[in-house]
Amino acid sequence: MNLPNKLTVARCIMAVVFVGIMSYKHVLAYALAYFLFIAAMLTDYYDGKIARARNLVTNFGKLFDPVADKVLMAAALIMLMTIPELRIPGWTIVAIFSREFLVMGARSLAAAEGTVIAANEYGKAKTIVQMIYVLVFLFFAIVLELLETWQGLALWLPGGPGIYQTVIGLASRYTMVMVALYTVYSGLQFARLNWKALHLDGVT
Repeated sequence: MNLPNKLTVARCIMAVVFVGIMSYKHVLAYALAYFLFIAAMLTDYYDGKIARARNLVTNFGKLFDPVADKVLMAAALIMLMTIPELRIPGWTIVAIFSREFLVMGARSLAAAEGTVIAANEYGKAKTIVQMIYVLVFLFFAIVLELLETWQGLALWLPGGPGIYQTVIGLASRYTMVMVALYTVYSGLQFARLNWKALHLDGVT
């Protein structure tokens, strides 16, 4: 297994560790999970860069790099949903996962017939949008946890801690709605761009 593929596998392992750390509701756990998520993002960047630079692109990488991204994002979104202050609507997670499962199923179907469908620009943009959401609102979750831990500090803030919870919660909710809508849109673009590869021309 070459280096890019090892980085892809490492990202899946990091996702499991991320879930374990985020299971503890503590500011230090959230902070550690935050930096672990950044490290996992870096593996996503470098596995593709190294593979292209050293001509190490493989079918394994084409298939499992998007899968590793989905495992990481699924882990992050599920764990963020356990933070009540972020007010993530359940239907947005269902919509995101539905898109991901359908695309994974389509890729598996195409692979069974000898066709490897790599991630397209819409799928890559979708992953970036989701990662930005996680980075921004996991950071805000850390801030809220700090305010809860150090209540004396929160009392000095203008408006009190309640206003910050409300603003962050609403921002998280509506941002997640936009993320979910774009995720579904990227799935429609996947179907459009790979219609022939998926042999859907004869589907009625």
